[in-house]
Amino acid sequence: MSTEKRIRSATINRDTNETKIQLSLNLDGGVLQAAEGKDTNGDKQHASQSSKSQNISVDTGIGFLDHMLHALAKHGGWSLHLRTRGDLHIDDHHTAEDTFIALGQAVKQALHTTTGLARFGYAYCPLDEALSRAVVDLSNRPFCVVDLGLKREKIGDLSCEMLPHCLMSFAQGSGITMHVDCIRGDNDHHRAESAFKALAVALRMACTPVVGREGEVPSTKGVLF
Repeated sequence: MSTEKRIRSATINRDTNETKIQLSLNLDGGVLQAAEGKDTNGDKQHASQSSKSQNISVDTGIGFLDHMLHALAKHGGWSLHLRTRGDLHIDDHHTAEDTFIALGQAVKQALHTTTGLARFGYAYCPLDEALSRAVVDLSNRPFCVVDLGLKREKIGDLSCEMLPHCLMSFAQGSGITMHVDCIRGDNDHHRAESAFKALAVALRMACTPVVGREGEVPSTKGVLF
């Protein structure tokens, strides 16, 4: 088997009556061109960051959602260009849900296979008084258990009820089993952000190639995806 490093990237263009999404992803960072060459940043500077190892630009029209996606990409080691235009005149549901479905699909497409990967990942991440834990399995068995313990109705322009739904939508799209819990914390912003950071680090661990296990499927079944 070739030892040449595979480029783990994907481009998704998802167009429905409710949302229009342009997404480009590289799980290993690096320079990334936006889907269809369009600018995904606009004036959302808080969700844009470039370095020699990563390029991130997120604009969904919902500020706090952008913030969570930025954290997920940054701490997951991804380069991500994402632009969503949804029916925000109705509410935030379709925009948030469809964005995470598309992101999950992009992760699955970029991975293509779990051969040679760690498969399992876990992380604890704090943000001041908040502490969250995430455990993931690249199982091709989509399942998600989330307990963020949020008390507010909204954080910024995002309904708090959408945060666990976003994670469930991501799990469905990616075929990943995920358990994400905020263990403690007083501030809902901190609770949510620590959870997304923990998920990012857990995903980075699970997607890491294991030296010496090249070509091996990390399953007793002999197949995942």
